[in-house]
Amino acid sequence: MRPPLALAAGGTGGHLFPALALAAELEARGRKVLLLTDARGARFLKGRPHRLVTAGSPSGGPAAGAGGLARLALGALQSLRVLRRERPGALAAFGGYASVPPAVAAAPLRIPCLLHEQNAVLGRANRLVAKRARLVALAFAGTKGLPAGVAAKAVVVGNPVRPGFAAVPRPPADGRFHLLVLGGSQGARALSDAVPEAVAGLSADLRARLRVAQQCRPEDLGRVGAAYDAAGVAAELSAFFDDVPARMAAADLVVARAGASTIAELLALAKPAFLVPYPHAADDHQRANAEALEAAGAARLFVQAGPEYGLDAGRLGEELATFMNGSAALKTMAEAAGALARPDAAARLADRLLQIEQEGFA
Repeated sequence: MRPPLALAAGGTGGHLFPALALAAELEARGRKVLLLTDARGARFLKGRPHRLVTAGSPSGGPAAGAGGLARLALGALQSLRVLRRERPGALAAFGGYASVPPAVAAAPLRIPCLLHEQNAVLGRANRLVAKRARLVALAFAGTKGLPAGVAAKAVVVGNPVRPGFAAVPRPPADGRFHLLVLGGSQGARALSDAVPEAVAGLSADLRARLRVAQQCRPEDLGRVGAAYDAAGVAAELSAFFDDVPARMAAADLVVARAGASTIAELLALAKPAFLVPYPHAADDHQRANAEALEAAGAARLFVQAGPEYGLDAGRLGEELATFMNGSAALKTMAEAAGALARPDAAARLADRLLQIEQEGFA
């Protein structure tokens, strides 16, 4: 019987979703998968078998950093026990601090390790273990922050998206312009402030054509809805959409944060986007992601600026009007996004993991 393959990912969707996409690809090839994550990550797994790993961040003040290191050390001992018992043929680590203990524990057990980086900047957790890895798989060409010696073992494979995502059908055109606004897992207040203001500044005929679906924080639903009502714009608001693939497929334009999974999904569906990076993301990685897409012509970048991290609603409205008025930019941007897509990312990543399993620990 062939050994399992271990996948380790930290507790956010940005790390877990590509791990789950790889798991589906490996299982389709008849391989058993051992999934390791922390308590935060478990909420994304919907009953899928997994092993919990203790983890923490070593950054912050002296006390916080020491506590984080202690949790990582405990997680490494837990991972050592699990990996020694299960003896996986190889391990793929997807970043987030919960991926660090399994990657550390793999070395003394001579389990070959692959890292996957979803963002355009190598994450802090991946930086801790990059030199231990046999291979570093990247979502973006030109990823920043690779330690000395790591670039030589880096390869671009793309960022896997959930199975079937790119196959979601787009409904037929209905003469409306469908705008989807996604604020991340917490709903971005900056988007709740700026997008309704931008929409209110559109001409009456554009407002009549517009249909908005927007994710907001629960406490913002009332005021955002009132703003759209005052502008005479049909809007569907929710704190959470459980059908994002279908909504994204139906959208003419998406306004969103620039997290790695969101970007991979936009590219998979060849969707034009206005990207608003979360300004407090570690190492400003969301801005790096958005800049990479803007440089390729696949998105527009909007930056929250000033002491209140405000968003320029005037510019947002001007750009939206240009796109709604039949500008060729919408089609051009969609084509650029489609050109960046890597629909075979999960298969390519699986091939690489199986390759290092076959080659063994070195």
